[in-house]
Amino acid sequence: MSIVTLTMNPAIDIATTTPRLVASDKMRCAAPRFDAGGGGVNVARTIVTLGEPATAVFPVGGHTGRLLEQLVRDAGVPARTVGTAGTTRENMAVTDAATGTQYRFVFPGMPLTPAEQQRVLDVVGESARGATYLVASGSLPPGVPADFYQQLADRSAEWGVRLVVDTSGNALRQLSSGVHLLKPSIRELREYIGRPLRERSEMLAAARLLITAGVARVVVVSLGAEGALAVTAAAANWFPAVPEPVISGIGAGDAMVGGLTVGLARGWDLETAVRLGIAAATAALGTPGTGPGNSDHIDELFARLRDGSEAAATRRPAVADREGGL
Repeated sequence: MSIVTLTMNPAIDIATTTPRLVASDKMRCAAPRFDAGGGGVNVARTIVTLGEPATAVFPVGGHTGRLLEQLVRDAGVPARTVGTAGTTRENMAVTDAATGTQYRFVFPGMPLTPAEQQRVLDVVGESARGATYLVASGSLPPGVPADFYQQLADRSAEWGVRLVVDTSGNALRQLSSGVHLLKPSIRELREYIGRPLRERSEMLAAARLLITAGVARVVVVSLGAEGALAVTAAAANWFPAVPEPVISGIGAGDAMVGGLTVGLARGWDLETAVRLGIAAATAALGTPGTGPGNSDHIDELFARLRDGSEAAATRRPAVADREGGL
């Protein structure tokens, strides 16, 4: 088994704390933590933490690009990079120690030319042949068309790989077919539908719309503290979250995708794979910066979910699922 991840908009993630955030003041911060960031990079770090092979594909540029490559190597993740004329971006998260509130500052990604985009596709195609899953995760940088992930979906069958996508906004709206598993957050699903989804029946109907439209075969919606919803054409299951202390929420969704994809690549059923995804996401919440959770902690959380220590998944038959409508 092997998994390839693609990050079109990677970053150096910088995390620090300050005693208190005050407008216009000079705020002294703790020594910064530097992590390799971006959706697919974070997914790959979780996959490797879980003991499975992963190759991360991403564009890099400038001195920050060289640092990103080093950080990925330090994380034990094999990488295939595409050099660009731009400079890899940096993002910053600052935690106010007085309140525990985390503030995230996200900068634009480096623009990619059509030629650079094509080189990325070529490298992904070379890497994906023979792989089990290809995970495309994160936003698209300037210059990349909103249908880029659909282009990837169109090629995934040719490459013989199952495609997992975790994205938002126009990139999500441009998907029309060829995705094996789609993992939106509840916020991203609301934005896709264009209205609030307050009731479970509304969430379920919105997720199933993506399936009936032919966008994806499986939709797993991350619900934060409410757990997750997994939907196929035949069934839907609600999964509880695991109550754990939160240090940083950055990268938890990516960790969920990593755990979920590992479970599927191991041949597990969807329910078991989702539980591993929740365990990985929960463990990531307890780490600083964008670091993946400790493997032993993930195993412990997974065991709690699997053996029923947490509330069992709520199963809904397919006929009942459709009663909510859109």
